[in-house]
Amino acid sequence: MTTDVAYQVMWNRLISVVEEQAQALIRTAFSTSVREAGDLSAGVYDEGGRMLAQAVTGTPGHVNAMADAVAHFIRRIGRNDIHDGDVYITNDPWEGTGHLHDITMVTPSFRAGRLVGFFACTAHVVDIGGRGFGADAASVYEEGIHIPIMKFADRGEVDVTLVRMLRSNVRQPDQLIGDIHALAACNGIGDRRLADMMDEFGLDDLSGIARFILENSERATLERIAALPRATAQGSMTIDGFDTPITLAVRLTTAADHILCDFDGTSGIDPKGINCPMVYAKAYACYALKCAIAPEIPNNAGSLAPFRVTAPRDTIVNAVHPAPVALRHIVGHFVPDAVYDALDRILPDTVPAEGAGCLCNFQVSLRPRRDAPAPRGAVRAEVLAFNSGGSGARPTCDGLNATAFPSGVMTMPVEATEHAGPVVIWRKELRPDSGGAGRLRGGLGQFMEVGARDGHEFDLQAMFDRVDHPARGRQGGAAGAPTTIAREDGAAMRGKGKQFVPHGRRVLMAFPGGGGYGPARDRDPALIRRDLARGYISAEAAARDYGLDEETIAGVLARVRAGRSVD
Repeated sequence: MTTDVAYQVMWNRLISVVEEQAQALIRTAFSTSVREAGDLSAGVYDEGGRMLAQAVTGTPGHVNAMADAVAHFIRRIGRNDIHDGDVYITNDPWEGTGHLHDITMVTPSFRAGRLVGFFACTAHVVDIGGRGFGADAASVYEEGIHIPIMKFADRGEVDVTLVRMLRSNVRQPDQLIGDIHALAACNGIGDRRLADMMDEFGLDDLSGIARFILENSERATLERIAALPRATAQGSMTIDGFDTPITLAVRLTTAADHILCDFDGTSGIDPKGINCPMVYAKAYACYALKCAIAPEIPNNAGSLAPFRVTAPRDTIVNAVHPAPVALRHIVGHFVPDAVYDALDRILPDTVPAEGAGCLCNFQVSLRPRRDAPAPRGAVRAEVLAFNSGGSGARPTCDGLNATAFPSGVMTMPVEATEHAGPVVIWRKELRPDSGGAGRLRGGLGQFMEVGARDGHEFDLQAMFDRVDHPARGRQGGAAGAPTTIAREDGAAMRGKGKQFVPHGRRVLMAFPGGGGYGPARDRDPALIRRDLARGYISAEAAARDYGLDEETIAGVLARVRAGRSVD
């Protein structure tokens, strides 16, 4: 009989297996969104499609949406048609991870001819055809090629017809097909490592370890929920939307054996592609609750089970086919802040202030200039840049600068972005005074200045929010700075949508800061002096927001100029 200690060792091994699976994807992927930003997920599932372990590397939107996806694969493929050597694929927004730009691949795992489980992984691809990655489409049919759940490989044989079809429908076929093979390869690595583990521990199947993982995870989560006050609270927030503002409303109920998030009252479907399928909204609502209530319990089907999420059909967090959903992350990444607005009323001094929320992404579609002859070396290219504003201040510490919460996606290095195509990042630096003032300061956003190499013009797909609705502070903290975007010649630009940038012009972007926590008058003076010395706040902000006197400000700045410590 296997002991609990042995099962715990196996559980830890499974987490190591899927982390190696994720790292293999990072090393072999073609897209910078995977290699540099870590926009991916990897996990292992039991025979019934229940997630047993997820990789530490990856995003909660991908992981938690993928937790539901494997059951769809089993249903669509059919158990009688699942064979050793198969690899399955989809980018279905409603049965995958929310939009066409995410490829999810599932590989069955066999032992001695018997199905014992599945490996799954997801990655964001830079191009999937259609209008490109942006909010301009009016339906999902315009957003790119749709791959229903199907076999990429049948008993080891790749479907070459599918490959030819995909290659002929995307702008960068080598990159897409390379990413698909990387996804399949990382599942294969997970499968081999699982076989090694099962050999080592003498396992014929995963039923015992699955039962141990899921029962213990659910029980631990239920214990945390049972200790909470029984209460119901309302939360809401307003974000920019595309042409009109959007309201996210949530009613949060803590019961003895579950927590319910009900998004009744949320705005309806938007005409443009910022709508969010339920699977993605649920992923981030569950993530928000788990971070606040049971952060140290490993993420799997058992620990997620007590979190229930509902939303009326045809709201912007439960958009159904054929709604345009390319930028579903715009809305999905704000779901945690809406949930926390309600949870703060039940568990004060627990959740952070609002942050930048959605990633500050943009995609640049470069081409040879058309207003004059272009140099011989001018090329076409699609370059996607992942960037972050500041996160909200927390009850016990400042917000993180230029750090993506809730997605956890990493900011791309300038060198990697410029290597992907003829784009030039002229400036990328922290944005002083963008973090909301408070007892704990909000995290800083960033400045970016973007152009193209000589001989190129480009379209910029803006994917920003917080232009008109900056991150709110909490418990008396001030709001963070809003997003701004314009050309360097003063021409205004919109926060969302494809916009033409002529040859020789640059785009100036300032990404939002996080909200502050608690009154600014209560901030430790030593922290104010530190922020001033580091350039996080200006002398004007130190005086205006925190009441620092002119003599102290002058003394701090003098010590900085002299290269001396301010403490």
